[in-house]
Amino acid sequence: MSGPVPVPVTVEEHLWIEMPDGCRLGARLWLPEGALETPVPAILEYIPYRKRDGTRGRDEPMHGYYAQHGYAAIRVDMRGSGESDGYLADEYLPLEQDDALAVIAWIAAQPWCNGKVGMQGKSWSGFNSLQVAARRPEALKAVITTFFTDNRYTDDIHYMGGCLLNDNLWWGGIMLAYQARPLDPAIVGEGWREAWLDRLAHMPFFPALWLAHQRYDAYWQHGSVCTDYGAIACPVLAVGGWADSYTNAVPRLIANLAVPSRGIIGPWGHIYPHDGVPGPAIGFLQEAVRWWDHWLKGEDTGVMDDPKLRAYVEDAVRPEGTRTMMPGRWVGLDQWPSDELAPRVLHLGGEGRLADAPGKPGVLSICSPQSHGRAGGEWMGAGCAGEHATDQRLDDGGALVFETDVLDAPLSVLGTVRAHLRLSADQPVAHCVLRLSDVAPDGTATRVTYQVFNLTHRHSHENPEPLVPGEAFDVAIDLNVCGHRFPAGHRMRLAVATTYWPLIWPTPARVTLALDAAASRLELPVLPEDHPTITMLPPAHGPRTPITQIGEGTVARTSTVDHVTGLQTYVTEAAGGVFGEGILRFDETGTEIAHDLRRELTIHDDDPLSARYVLTQTIAMGREGWRTRADVRVAMRSDATHFHLEGELVAYENDEPVAQREWVETIARDMM
Repeated sequence: MSGPVPVPVTVEEHLWIEMPDGCRLGARLWLPEGALETPVPAILEYIPYRKRDGTRGRDEPMHGYYAQHGYAAIRVDMRGSGESDGYLADEYLPLEQDDALAVIAWIAAQPWCNGKVGMQGKSWSGFNSLQVAARRPEALKAVITTFFTDNRYTDDIHYMGGCLLNDNLWWGGIMLAYQARPLDPAIVGEGWREAWLDRLAHMPFFPALWLAHQRYDAYWQHGSVCTDYGAIACPVLAVGGWADSYTNAVPRLIANLAVPSRGIIGPWGHIYPHDGVPGPAIGFLQEAVRWWDHWLKGEDTGVMDDPKLRAYVEDAVRPEGTRTMMPGRWVGLDQWPSDELAPRVLHLGGEGRLADAPGKPGVLSICSPQSHGRAGGEWMGAGCAGEHATDQRLDDGGALVFETDVLDAPLSVLGTVRAHLRLSADQPVAHCVLRLSDVAPDGTATRVTYQVFNLTHRHSHENPEPLVPGEAFDVAIDLNVCGHRFPAGHRMRLAVATTYWPLIWPTPARVTLALDAAASRLELPVLPEDHPTITMLPPAHGPRTPITQIGEGTVARTSTVDHVTGLQTYVTEAAGGVFGEGILRFDETGTEIAHDLRRELTIHDDDPLSARYVLTQTIAMGREGWRTRADVRVAMRSDATHFHLEGELVAYENDEPVAQREWVETIARDMM
């Protein structure tokens, strides 16, 4: 482990950072001993997820570790979140970035800081770390971004491949619940209730904000650093996980940045890699300190001798919804894109084969049932039960399937699998869903990678164009990046379908796709089997946050069919915590947190307009004598021309209702 011997740390529970307009942002600070006498570099994490009672359990072991190794670590709640003043009006607004610039300048001017700042983040703060880096604040010297995207339209929780993700409604509902939590009177005093009610009165209807922008317009281009990679002038370490939903951005970012950069992709879901699930977790904090020591302290830690991309190549596993560990090995590639990867082309054949040589000609048609996708798992893995894709045979019956012969030798794929297809459709709006699976000798099929694609976006996400029914066209579709080793004795299977429920919202009408097999192929980036294996450090942590679990957490996922009515129902129910973590008490503050959620998605196989989504939540927090709760319900349906959204929020103090909000929105479908 690089850096100094761990030093004693003091923690300042709360401090205010005043913005130029007078708005105060709340912060929590970890300081290494002696920083006031000998100033140190600082590491900033800047998110809206409540430092005091939201991410507290995660923050302490990470930021405490940084402080032990000679850094001032500071967690700042964005404007309108936690105890910070103001309103949170949307994601990634210019004001959010302006505030971050002011925060960095404030940090650099503190007596405990030597003027050098690093910025780190996961998810929202992974996004804004890059966005702020593109603004080039003088004091910002390096960034670590994890589970992030460089393109807010193609690789975030709202849209995928030009298709509407159902998680747009889920995340919008979650944000309503998160933002319904009150300010803590122990921090802000007697004005907490007035400020809470004011915040509730100004809360936007988040899912409708995002659904109003169904193509890659200026709304999404703002904050997408892919519009100008050259704006980023400081070094970047980019980290992702195969079970996460943001992994495509890691290789794309390090391929396009002009500044020093390195990438790491492991098997994990949306969890910092030192706690990574599925495992194995790694020594992410040691890696981070090596990065910070090099760029903030000027020490030669060898980070620039590391491979450009370190990636975990997963071995075959059974297709089970819960995975805590993934077998595999770590490899390093010195360049990215890498000439160490050998391209291999597999041709589709009219007889359903996937082979090195062209197969028989044939035009094959598919009209998938609307419930195709029930084995798809969650869009984003978060380390909880049942979230992974299950046996793909459940869905393969509703798709065109192309399969290789039994492999006589193992084959490792690392990077982007690209499908070149010649298609036609019978409707002006159509989806194409691709799944690549590893088929074991017993027939079980494990999804390796997939993609959903709105074919009206075949030329551009900015300017979609309706299809001409019956007219053939060529399209190239990139499946999500992956790292997987197909063993000898297994087969590779490509499935082509027209729906993917409950992951994406269906098209306005049932679609039949016709695929010209002889004019279609699959391109694979193949890693040589003799490529060297590398090792990664085991995980380390700083001091843990004292937490007591005061109630059990459960997660249940069910998919049912009513064989009388034909209704297909998909339900996720979490009690105690959204991810099954249970009801928790942060012992240092006495604050208790509980969050229950139920989502129900229903559809009939022959009618895309039958799709319905209802999400209900209860989020509660408080202490003895101070109890608050919010009940939130959001719902969505559509007809052939419009989406219809509804929302309701009721807030309670000590079981008495104190505020209510209702929303009703109708938004035109834009080739969705």
